[in-house]
Amino acid sequence: MYRAARRAASYGKRRLTVRLGGPDRTRVIVVLAAVLAMASADTATVGASATSLRADLHISNTDVGLLVAVTSLVGAIGAVPYGMLADRVNRTRTLTMSVIFWGVAMVGSATAGSFSELLLWRMALGLVTAAAGPPVASLVGDYFPSTERGVVYSYILSGELLGAGVGFTVTGDISALSWRAAFIILGLATFPLGWVLARLPEPDRGGANPIVAVAPDDPAAFSGAGPPSPPPRSPSSPPPPPPPRRSEPAGTQTTDAQRLAAEAGILPDEDILRLARTRRMGLVASSRFVLSVRTNVALILSSAFGYYFLAGVQTFGVEFVRGRYHVGVALANLLMIAIGSGAVIGVVAAGPVSDALLHKGHIKARVQVPGVAAALTVVLFIPALLTRSMLTALPYVILAAMALSAQNPPIDAARLDIMPFRFWGRAEGVRTLLRTLAQSLAPLLFGSLSDLIGLRDTFMIMLAPLAASAWFLFRATRTYPTDVATAVAASELFTPDPDPRPRRR
Repeated sequence: MYRAARRAASYGKRRLTVRLGGPDRTRVIVVLAAVLAMASADTATVGASATSLRADLHISNTDVGLLVAVTSLVGAIGAVPYGMLADRVNRTRTLTMSVIFWGVAMVGSATAGSFSELLLWRMALGLVTAAAGPPVASLVGDYFPSTERGVVYSYILSGELLGAGVGFTVTGDISALSWRAAFIILGLATFPLGWVLARLPEPDRGGANPIVAVAPDDPAAFSGAGPPSPPPRSPSSPPPPPPPRRSEPAGTQTTDAQRLAAEAGILPDEDILRLARTRRMGLVASSRFVLSVRTNVALILSSAFGYYFLAGVQTFGVEFVRGRYHVGVALANLLMIAIGSGAVIGVVAAGPVSDALLHKGHIKARVQVPGVAAALTVVLFIPALLTRSMLTALPYVILAAMALSAQNPPIDAARLDIMPFRFWGRAEGVRTLLRTLAQSLAPLLFGSLSDLIGLRDTFMIMLAPLAASAWFLFRATRTYPTDVATAVAASELFTPDPDPRPRRR
């Protein structure tokens, strides 16, 4: 059995490496997915530990929601400053430090003797969690070609769902015995991740040198041997010619959406370009520029509403399944795994679908695909919440989870299309701020409202934000082509270095 397991693991690793385009790309995608899985597993662990936390600390559903909310609120405060740092400093180093401190905070949470102490540790946890979003978004834009960002985001965002699955199952089952043990195990798992993060190279800014996918029939690339060395040169032979110099400056990589906008003759927004001509932008000016892009505002609001509902599901999903369908903790966690599997399918499929439509000339594909998915999410959740039969509800919930998760990869890829590369980190910081505020309010509002009217009616009321998410996405289709053209024009205005002062070596 051990040898069979090793062979299966080796085969799975080879297939994954081929699928993702080579060992270098696989390493980056898996590590960035693990970073996102970190925070998602924490939220799911708190939700799966709700029963144990209530019994041990004598708290209510509102207090459980507050534990998740305070982490998100503190993270929201640091999101925009971290976005500024992501555009100026080494991003892999920033991620490494945040992951290590996150593990320390998780282990510290397990030592809390009261609800107030646990609340303080959760505040510290939120401060370091906020450092993950902006660097990850900026690194995706620089590590991978623009034509594949939807596909790459599908793989990376699957880490959020896999992390939630770990929280619901592995640490969730452990929390039935001890919530402290669940927190310790989750915290200790972050230290190996920090070690791997520290070994990732920092890519060039602007995506001018992305990691190109390697052909599966290239054995040297997949074996790690690298390209063959050139034959020895005779002393009498002339020296080899120097490598060709790049004629374009860093950051001039054109996305498919930007190419289609140029071919259609779409003109940029002059008001946004006027803001882009500001040579140096501080925190307020950068935020103003990011929020002046109308498509970006629509995508931020849509994403915030989607994550708002998802945070409520992660925190109280197990409680709802147990109370609505009268099943035990273990079976409820297994049902959440089945629902999570549907969500993984949705997130993995959405990116390739939107990229394929974009390659065929549909410039609005990265906005239209999530708009349709958001509308389907609302329609599918209604019958699932009305029925009392677990078997009847399960297909609807799985399809709804698939549609809910399918929104995120195209939206995240679209944000890189409409933003100049110098603002990728800051744009993600602003989005993280508003999205995190929505996520922080969700557990608190879900918990407070469920104490009054019950979880079923609470989930029914909370479908309204999902409907608003679909409306904002369809509104974004009107402004997306213009904002794509504006991002190209704005990138040409920026100096190569945002700080023109000489640097000391």
